[in-house]
Amino acid sequence: MQEDTEQEDAGTDTVSRIAEHTAASPAADASSPTAIPVAIVGATGYAGQELVRLLARHPRAEIRAALGSASMEAPRTLPALARLWDGEVTPYAPEKVDGVAAAFLALPEASAAETAPALIAKGIRVIDLSGAFRLRDAAARARWYPQTTALPDATVYGLAEKNRQVFGDARLISCPGCYPTAALIALQPLASLDLLDGDVTIDAKSGLSGAGKTPSERTHFSENHGSVAAYGLFSHRHGAEIEQELQRPVTFVPHLVPLDRGILETIYVRVKPGVTNDTLTRLFADAYAASPFVRVTGERLPEIKHVAHTNFCDVGWRLEPGGTRLVLVAVLDNLVKGAAGQAVQNFNVAFGLDERAGLL
Repeated sequence: MQEDTEQEDAGTDTVSRIAEHTAASPAADASSPTAIPVAIVGATGYAGQELVRLLARHPRAEIRAALGSASMEAPRTLPALARLWDGEVTPYAPEKVDGVAAAFLALPEASAAETAPALIAKGIRVIDLSGAFRLRDAAARARWYPQTTALPDATVYGLAEKNRQVFGDARLISCPGCYPTAALIALQPLASLDLLDGDVTIDAKSGLSGAGKTPSERTHFSENHGSVAAYGLFSHRHGAEIEQELQRPVTFVPHLVPLDRGILETIYVRVKPGVTNDTLTRLFADAYAASPFVRVTGERLPEIKHVAHTNFCDVGWRLEPGGTRLVLVAVLDNLVKGAAGQAVQNFNVAFGLDERAGLL
């Protein structure tokens, strides 16, 4: 469809602004082959076991301790990881984390809020998978994460595709939630250039492992098999996280689907006049040219099976012909790119390693 002169001028201006906002290059490999000692706290949960699996084969990480909760009664092995990692997960005690350079926390928020500051005080860098330290506003934290009364110094929000340049000085990297990771990777390129116009609606669907390993009626097989259920409307803490990073209100509706892993988000927005499919192609290519774990699929819409068991987030879209309505589709594995894989990616960046180490 032929666009009018005003739209063409806007599109040209958009392209010129995009050209000025390219992503930073990933960190280069560190020159020393010395292994970096790490600990995993919360190693028996879904994300914790993914961390053990990834770090056991990491070329530069050495697992010094894999710990459960302090209330764990006895050491246990992880049969699913036999021959990948044959160690024992033991109950958590602060002294068991001594002597490591980094600790990964795969704990509930209340436990992470207590554990992280104590580890930082020992000089250990913390990579936290919980939501305890994601929200910068004190009032928002008081509502969603009341156990976190303050953020430790040098805390950063751990979306490498946006913030990797500040990871080197971070003492605590707070990894984004699984839903926000997909939403922000899809929306951040548009938001950063002020190309969004009006409401943002995120229809998000997650496999059951996103609810954690502790069983509940909501995650019971009989309740979920053959069904799809919306939950947390206007009351899900990931909505506050997405709004914080986009600096705009969103309507976020999560759903549970009968899959063990994976997230698919269909995101409905309007873009400003003059944005074309060519504009979007260039925008996303430039935004993620230096991001090894974002695959831009354009008009070929991605699916969960394309990313399961990987650290990739795939993003595609369809733009209304001649119009401004845009539908984005983002997919990732909630246990890898949405949790453990993203944590390892952040570890790599923070310690100056190849961002892909242990993940590709």
